[in-house]
Amino acid sequence: MTETSVSTEIQDDILIVRINRAERRNAVDGETAEALYQAFKNFDGDEKFSVAVLTGEDGYFCAGADLKALLEGSKNPLQMGGDLGPMGASRLQLSKPVIAAIEGHAVAGGMELALWCDLRVMASDAVMGIFCRRFGVSLIDMGTIRLPRLIGQSRSMDLILTGRPVGADEAEHIGLVNRVAEPGKSLEVAIKLAQQIAAFPQACMRNDRLSVLEQWSLTEEEAMQNEFKRGLSVIDAGETVAGAKRFASGEGRHGKF
Repeated sequence: MTETSVSTEIQDDILIVRINRAERRNAVDGETAEALYQAFKNFDGDEKFSVAVLTGEDGYFCAGADLKALLEGSKNPLQMGGDLGPMGASRLQLSKPVIAAIEGHAVAGGMELALWCDLRVMASDAVMGIFCRRFGVSLIDMGTIRLPRLIGQSRSMDLILTGRPVGADEAEHIGLVNRVAEPGKSLEVAIKLAQQIAAFPQACMRNDRLSVLEQWSLTEEEAMQNEFKRGLSVIDAGETVAGAKRFASGEGRHGKF
């Protein structure tokens, strides 16, 4: 494990990335943004990892950008182009999935980091929300883009315009999170979910995932062609034939995973 404002821990082919700034409710300053960005770039480029889990230290996910650090002179990245976002990893499009394990508060930019993840596991006593609404801090880590795509425009407008808190029950009901865990157990549940995903044939899973992400900038015809191209690459690599042989031998009978 590497100890900085962001630490990493390895469990087999799962990488756990943890924000370690509990004294600031894991709010992200400039240094932390850079560290998050680099941690996930390294994850994506390292073939020994299949899935990553993003979490926070000491019962907090992330309270957003560190506004106190901003006043102290520590500025988060604010360039228009490139894949380095103000919260660090928020502009990265990775080839492998990331799961958020949410305890405490995932608010403002912290909620945007959770939205960046592919899946979200939320403790039943945790809270999400656009809390930065109170302070005139804009959503600039793709929150106004990802949230409507995730839960629809009407519900997103409610959360974005009011900045109100969202508990786990409502978050699950509207599709904001995928799993609700007991308090203190979100990381445990997220790791089990990551292990399940990591156990699948990876080329097929990753290509299907990327097709979902890439479709937003494509026409329906282009998205169809892209999906087919990605599917063919899996077939050409032999993963589909290998899976067909396992199926024919009886593996997966009666829907068994």
